[in-house]
Amino acid sequence: MIGEDGRGKEGITAACARKETALPLYSLLLLVVLIVGAPVWLLRMATSGRYRGGLSERLGRVPARLAETVAGRPVIWLHAVSVGEVLAAAELIAGLARVFPAYALALSTTTEAGQKLARQRFPTLPVFYLPLDFAVLVRRYLRVLKPRLVLLMESELWPNLIRESGRSGAAIVVVNARISDRSFPRTMRLRRLWQPILRPVTLFLAQGEETAARLRAIGLPAAKILVTGNLKYDGKAAARGRVFEGLKGALMPGSPLLVAGSTLEDEEAQLLTAWPEVLSALPTAILLLAPRHTPRFNAVDALAASRGFKVYRASAPGSGENLSGGQVFLLDTIGDLAGIYGLATAAFLGGSLIPAGGHNPLEPARFGVPVILGPSFENFREIIAVMQASAALRVLKPGEHLAGVLIEALRGGPEMRALGERGRAVALAQAGATERTLDALATLTRPLEHTPEHLQHAGRSA
Repeated sequence: MIGEDGRGKEGITAACARKETALPLYSLLLLVVLIVGAPVWLLRMATSGRYRGGLSERLGRVPARLAETVAGRPVIWLHAVSVGEVLAAAELIAGLARVFPAYALALSTTTEAGQKLARQRFPTLPVFYLPLDFAVLVRRYLRVLKPRLVLLMESELWPNLIRESGRSGAAIVVVNARISDRSFPRTMRLRRLWQPILRPVTLFLAQGEETAARLRAIGLPAAKILVTGNLKYDGKAAARGRVFEGLKGALMPGSPLLVAGSTLEDEEAQLLTAWPEVLSALPTAILLLAPRHTPRFNAVDALAASRGFKVYRASAPGSGENLSGGQVFLLDTIGDLAGIYGLATAAFLGGSLIPAGGHNPLEPARFGVPVILGPSFENFREIIAVMQASAALRVLKPGEHLAGVLIEALRGGPEMRALGERGRAVALAQAGATERTLDALATLTRPLEHTPEHLQHAGRSA
């Protein structure tokens, strides 16, 4: 796949030297990787349970509920890998129901966290795990779903899924398409292999002109590429559930709240190291940590406790009642972070203090909350470039004192309030990607109404 999460697959693809043998060799090498890595995965399944979820579906068992839900209706299959993509697709899903009312929508994810959020957000939709990218497994789902339209979010470009979907006659659209700074050089080196793999794709709906230019540089036809904008500009905050209301009621009046969202390993340690200095200036300040990956919740809890902080966990009944200064609130639930940014005095974006590419700044910005992030933000560079041009967020400079910046943000002076309002204005001004995406998909209405035979012919000639 093109996205930065597909580094292993790119290495496999690189070994496939001829266009005619690329996919068979890719499948063979993917199988070898699975077999060699099996002991590690089995150990993780036994110790953490992280990989047990949906194992049978990943191995090609189509759940009965899926067939029952879509029976008798044409189908749109949307794939969103994890939490970020599910959130980005929320408004699109609502729009698809409006634009294609006769169609059933089926939603797949790759990660357990994405699966949980999808089931929570869309209880009426059939939600399932994406099968491993072997043709025989993909075909099982295609035979049941018989999708007229396959939508792949961002950089989820699985070679066998694309080929088999095209062979089935489905129109294939990559929505919110992006190619990150990190993956682009690798993709260019392999562009002669990617060109035939991506040939069945009907449309690429790019987040911005930079991604569109990169798709053209790979050698994809310009007629298949359209800039529709970033769906994440259109995202809405999650419903205010138990965790939001509990935290809102627990916060003491006047207590500044720093929401550190989607943090990764080592970032919590840096924040906790800076926090005593923050408390010396703002004794009533509260730190909320929201680790990016659910298996790390216990480790972050233990880390904060080892530093002498009292930790409240969102999942615990009554947790955090009457929070007072110096305490740490651990957000160990899925799907609540986007709404909780609305309670923040300031927000810190995880994945940016270490070279991990950053996180979406729009979630806090749409509340007018000042956004702070470290120097790594290449995964969201197009969004952040727009915000930087409007002085709508704060990027830490190399060697800049973290505690000092946090203190400045949490004091909430006129400069920080203005920064937050500029962020809100950018988020509102850039909205509209969902409608542009739906307009592009609506042009496929006529092909979607063709018979399967016509669709099959169109898919093979694309």
